[in-house]
Amino acid sequence: MTQVHELPYPPSVNHYWRMVGKRMVISREGRRYRDRVAAALAAAGVRPVDGRVELRIELYPPDRRSRDLDNAQKALWDALQYGGAYHDDSQVKKVTAEMFDPVPGGRAIVRIESVGH
Repeated sequence: MTQVHELPYPPSVNHYWRMVGKRMVISREGRRYRDRVAAALAAAGVRPVDGRVELRIELYPPDRRSRDLDNAQKALWDALQYGGAYHDDSQVKKVTAEMFDPVPGGRAIVRIESVGH
């Protein structure tokens, strides 16, 4: 079974982490993003997928600034785990990701599929 979710555009990994003293922590922006994704998944009644997971990601940035495809994925994967889409992002065994033209506000379309145990 495939789950499809329209989620907010993720922050770059460059904005997701912050140093606090000698510790690396999720930034305020990262925590807000994680909470927004968790709320969207809860509203959709998502339950964690068991076993191996495949993600198909479509990213639509909010503007035309230059962005790296890989920088957006860590925050998205972490938020999906935090929101209960799967138990641990180590379950993700296959990813297809594509960057599209900007849309107002940005968004991420994520297809989550269980691909066996």
